[in-house]
Amino acid sequence: MSRARAARNGIRIRGQRGNATVRDALIRYASWLRSQHHFPVRIPVYLLPGEKFVTAENETVVSSFFAPFDRSQEPYIRIATGDFPQLRRDRGRANALAAFILSLSRQLTHYWQWVRTGETWHSGVNKQALSMLRDYEKAVSRP
Repeated sequence: MSRARAARNGIRIRGQRGNATVRDALIRYASWLRSQHHFPVRIPVYLLPGEKFVTAENETVVSSFFAPFDRSQEPYIRIATGDFPQLRRDRGRANALAAFILSLSRQLTHYWQWVRTGETWHSGVNKQALSMLRDYEKAVSRP
């Protein structure tokens, strides 16, 4: 008799290859998110070292959400972190990190769409992501 594997849940930041400062900020954000939101399906977030990457659809992006057709498969998020040094010079540390938090928030909005419906869409994503960032800004002294 085989045992059914329990479904994994939660959010996990996987950033060994990504920028360390961004990784630390997103780990802090993920910790706060766990206190505010439910993650019924495990969502790993992979931090990449480059400034951009190419998706399976051949799009060049800075972040993406992979929503599997098979709902028994885990989705995942990827975020490019290589442009943090330039963003920090241009915008300052806090605003540069806020850009990555906002990017993760956009992809998490797609994640929750997928969890609820099995589909994703773009309408309302930026507004929801900005709301998440504003709530986080109220809760912490710095990103």
